[in-house]
Amino acid sequence: MARQQPIELFMPPNMLKAKVGGGLGGVDMAAMKRAEGALETLKSEFADWITDDVKVLMAARARYAQTPDAASRGALMRAAHDIKGQAATFNFPLIARVAGSLSRLIGELPDSQTVSLNLVDGHVNAIQVIHRQGIQDTNDKMAQTLCAELDARVEETLKSKK
Repeated sequence: MARQQPIELFMPPNMLKAKVGGGLGGVDMAAMKRAEGALETLKSEFADWITDDVKVLMAARARYAQTPDAASRGALMRAAHDIKGQAATFNFPLIARVAGSLSRLIGELPDSQTVSLNLVDGHVNAIQVIHRQGIQDTNDKMAQTLCAELDARVEETLKSKK
């Protein structure tokens, strides 16, 4: 029987660990407190930011209604997508959901198909109502029903266009 070579293990150096400091140094609580303070300061501006975003969406909707071309559709998509990404941060998760539904409608509908202005209006009006009423509770029955209905209409539209 031939003699077997001993197994040799080689552990490559962890370069990422070396670059970031490597240790389990823990969280810098002072930095955490500063970050929380900065976030609290910004929260007072959230209401203004969401209001501005809703105005941009309304302007994009008006532009699309006037001239339903690729440029106005793109502007509507950007406005909806921006709100989708930011509304939850601004404590409006239902607005994020409705804007996500509108983004899906615009994004998944073929470019050759015109986006239904009635369905766009339904989304924009829902966002305005949720914002105006200050509905931040995801369990609000009226808002949940509205969101579900908009989602269903988007699904129906997308299925019929494929």
